[in-house]
Amino acid sequence: MSGACSDAFVNARVVKVRADVAGDLELPVRTLGSTVAQGQSLGQISNPKSDMIRLNDLLLEKALNAVEAARLARSITSEKQVRSALTDRGRVFREHRIREIETRLDHARSRLEILEAGAVPDETAQRLADAVDDRSDRLPGEPLLPALALEHARERVAVLEIALEAAQRGVFLGDGYNDAPNAEQRVAELDSEIARLEAALEAATSDAQAIEERISRERVRVNGLSGGELLSPVDGIYWEVLQADGVNVQRGDPVLRLVDCASTIVSLSVSENVYNTLHLGQSATFRMTGGSQAFEGTVSRLAGAGAATIYETLAVTPSRRHLERYDVTVIVPGLLQDPDLSCAIGRTGRVFFDRRPLDWLRGLFN
Repeated sequence: MSGACSDAFVNARVVKVRADVAGDLELPVRTLGSTVAQGQSLGQISNPKSDMIRLNDLLLEKALNAVEAARLARSITSEKQVRSALTDRGRVFREHRIREIETRLDHARSRLEILEAGAVPDETAQRLADAVDDRSDRLPGEPLLPALALEHARERVAVLEIALEAAQRGVFLGDGYNDAPNAEQRVAELDSEIARLEAALEAATSDAQAIEERISRERVRVNGLSGGELLSPVDGIYWEVLQADGVNVQRGDPVLRLVDCASTIVSLSVSENVYNTLHLGQSATFRMTGGSQAFEGTVSRLAGAGAATIYETLAVTPSRRHLERYDVTVIVPGLLQDPDLSCAIGRTGRVFFDRRPLDWLRGLFN
């Protein structure tokens, strides 16, 4: 009451491990058929001629940036030292200038008091005026009127008081120069220059961070091109070596073939009569040759006759007699759960397909 097949065998998908970079291949001695774990090192590829031009350019750019940053830092330090010296010089000038104005103001007030008191005779006042009067619009010996001399003394006191007040506020009045000494003017120029240098140094620091990030990314790229370990992408079996140890491989060349044990299936062929009674998802039973345990399975693929191409990616290729019949694939989850049979590639057995008692009668009516 059931269909059966006696040429079933355990099969699995084969995974090709390809070279991810070009270089010299190093494969350690490993026994074919040995088990490998996912992520396990299978070999190594080294490429001593990887392109490092871009990385060298970035390293040069980093060095030049460091030199420029150091130059800016030295310039800032030098300018600040000059600024400090000029600030001290300006402070000394301010203090002594104020003392000078205060001294002149004290003497001008004393002269004003003398003139206001009238204690100096006219002939003596004439000689005193010639000796102390610094006005350029008056000639020596020019007759001096007492009222004019008194007014001039008052003017000098008032002008010196204004100059003192301005000097105490940091502004120096006078003929022929600016309201600040040369040292203070130079300090203002240095403040602007120091601000410009500090902005340039900050920009150089930001550039250094950006260059360092680009160098890190380029190192990753160069390391990838320089080669590395070949890692197993699956838990499986070391199945076939496609390249010899020490050869130079190109990127994408197949190096090894591994059996993916997680993709274990059962391949079989049946007669045309049995094949035509099968459908996808139909239940089946698989029993190993020489074993008594039966594993439940499900029909997952019906490839029909001459299905040679579907075995190009599988571990075991069927015989010619197998291909002359009708190919069927069955998934048997129980094999994966059995540690002794989880990757028993090539083991043979029989598959039984459940059929209903009245299937032959339904076939007549159809």
